[in-house]
Amino acid sequence: MLRDQVAAVYSKVGTVRNGDRLQVLDRDRRFFKVRTDAGVEGWVEQRNVIPEQVFDQLQILTRQERNTPVQGAGVTRNDTNIHVSPGRDADHLYILTSGTKVALLKRATAEKNLPGGAKTGSDQPAKPLEDWWLIRDPEGHMGWVLSRMIDVDVPLDIAQYAEGQRIVASFVLDQVTDGDRQVPQYLMLLNENKDGLPFDYSQIRVFTWNVRKHRYETAYREHNLKGVLPVTLGKENFDKEGMLPVFAIRVKDDNGNVSERKYKMNTPIVKRVLAPGEEPAKPAGRRKRG
Repeated sequence: MLRDQVAAVYSKVGTVRNGDRLQVLDRDRRFFKVRTDAGVEGWVEQRNVIPEQVFDQLQILTRQERNTPVQGAGVTRNDTNIHVSPGRDADHLYILTSGTKVALLKRATAEKNLPGGAKTGSDQPAKPLEDWWLIRDPEGHMGWVLSRMIDVDVPLDIAQYAEGQRIVASFVLDQVTDGDRQVPQYLMLLNENKDGLPFDYSQIRVFTWNVRKHRYETAYREHNLKGVLPVTLGKENFDKEGMLPVFAIRVKDDNGNVSERKYKMNTPIVKRVLAPGEEPAKPAGRRKRG
């Protein structure tokens, strides 16, 4: 809102929206006198105005990440700010209202601020870490939001099988026909239910739909992964099997090197697709009974 004067009693002379560009003409204590692109002049509180540099940073981020694949959908729990980088102290411009649906693109971690600005010393434990999501809102604004402010939007039919783990993302692999309806089959990523882990997910599960029993069943599960986003989906022709859904995940080894693993789903069977020259993993040997 723009007011005609800096006083307890004032008149409203105009309205500005989140993200509008303003020219600063004057200042008085806690207020700026500004002019909008439409030529309307008035006073606005300084705390509601940010430097153009912050706006430009978000525009640069949007251009850099415009081709980043969507990794899931989420809904904001409360009103929350969109920051230019992960971290509560990072500059912010846009505000998401509670219940806003957003696209989830990337995960990152940042140090959590200690109460009262306390600092850690060499004899004190390191600051705890918080998870952040790079998101895109319905208006196309992009930036970083504190992860705990977002609920990952996952169908209840499969969310109930999380078994206490944190659901990171879910993907529709394909659909099967059950009577007169099409039922999606899912890939789901899960992690321990805590922030600050050095990987994005530690487990994958594939849920297929049993058309005889009319329910979801776990077709594939893999644990102990150091998975990193993004996950990519597609379809490939496998000769006699025909065109099948495929997905690729990226995992880190103990040295931090990232490699890709591809899987195919021929409902209800999910199998690893080996790259040319790649050797299948050897099964663990059986222990002899003493």
